[in-house]
Amino acid sequence: MKIINQFNQILFATSLGATLLLSSCSKDDEPTPAPANTITDVVSNTASYSVLKEAVVKANLAATLSGTGPFTVFAPDNAAFASAGITSATVTSLTAPQLSDLLLYHTIGSKILAANVPAGPNAKVVTAGGDSVFVTKNASGVFVNGIAVAQADIAADNGVIHRLAKALNKPSGNIVATAQTPGSGLDSLVKAIVRANNATGGDPTLINTLSTATITVFAPTNAAFTQLLGALSLTDINQIPVATLLAVLRYHVVGGRAFSSDLANGPLTMLAGGNTTISLTSGATIKGNGNGTTASNIVATNIMARNGVVHVIDRVLLP
Repeated sequence: MKIINQFNQILFATSLGATLLLSSCSKDDEPTPAPANTITDVVSNTASYSVLKEAVVKANLAATLSGTGPFTVFAPDNAAFASAGITSATVTSLTAPQLSDLLLYHTIGSKILAANVPAGPNAKVVTAGGDSVFVTKNASGVFVNGIAVAQADIAADNGVIHRLAKALNKPSGNIVATAQTPGSGLDSLVKAIVRANNATGGDPTLINTLSTATITVFAPTNAAFTQLLGALSLTDINQIPVATLLAVLRYHVVGGRAFSSDLANGPLTMLAGGNTTISLTSGATIKGNGNGTTASNIVATNIMARNGVVHVIDRVLLP
């Protein structure tokens, strides 16, 4: 959706004589008053939004968010940006188009109060940049892509702001591409997927399924695979029997988008069958039936992909 700045034109009429006269205007012709306390104003005048202000200015969106709108902005404050690894230095390092892309992912081209958020779960809402976010309203509050709205309904004359607990991460690719992102710490998982897809006796549709189906993946870190290999007295993922590897990988996948806000204490049914156990009592953990009493910590949540969501875990789940 394109956001277009709307400018009201004041029409003047002149007489043919030497005296300049303003024509009388009907009520319908009167200019629409400019918003007096716009979203840009709220952001600019709130100290905890200083990083957001820098981003809005550099992205050339200050005028847009001062326009008539209406807009809904899911606004990360400085702490929320920091939780996503974004600081003032990050803003400096990014280009104006990159920042615009990020900020428009946090913006809706209509006014949505908390009371009007679709109950969901995970109702799809199109952003001002043409992407999609998924909103949920439940007894615990309002969530966007699983991220909590920390303060709702901050009023502005041209819309509304909802302060987020963490900045949203816009998906850059499908789940496989997300795991392949440099620095993701998921290299071993990618290696395991490729082996399970390509090796004799594997599933040649696995990569395609992980790239196209709408799913949630609990993704073990490199350290999690190292721990597994040690427990099996092996030194390389290629030494794990293909059938075993395939069964284990399938046990990390849930059908549909299951954000952290969707998880609850108790059993969680995996896409290929069988249950894991979620515990949110002290931190967030997930345990496979074959993990005994040792659960895996969920160390990062709600990593968006084009076809789903990824949660990072520190131990491989065993069926």
